[in-house]
Amino acid sequence: MVKKLRTESVDHLFDAILSLQNREECYTFFEDVCTVNELFSLSQRFEVAYMLREEKTYLDIAEKTGASTATISRVNRSLNYGNDGYDMVFERLKAKEKE
Repeated sequence: MVKKLRTESVDHLFDAILSLQNREECYTFFEDVCTVNELFSLSQRFEVAYMLREEKTYLDIAEKTGASTATISRVNRSLNYGNDGYDMVFERLKAKEKE
């Protein structure tokens, strides 16, 4: 059974995230919402995705991030077969760097 992602409670969470105005507010909110390990896991996956897009090897990624090859593989699958969310954000961050 596949759980439905688009629910009213997920909408409320995303609305809350969209209301955050700066990095400090993100720290304040996410430290309350997530455990430290959950937050580190999310940031690790994001770093893995970035490094995969930079064409780093699994070995390099594992050494730098501490991610397992299973995690790297799952992130790689998201990059190749997911909804392009990572790439959307990477493009926006790259554009912001150029400003």
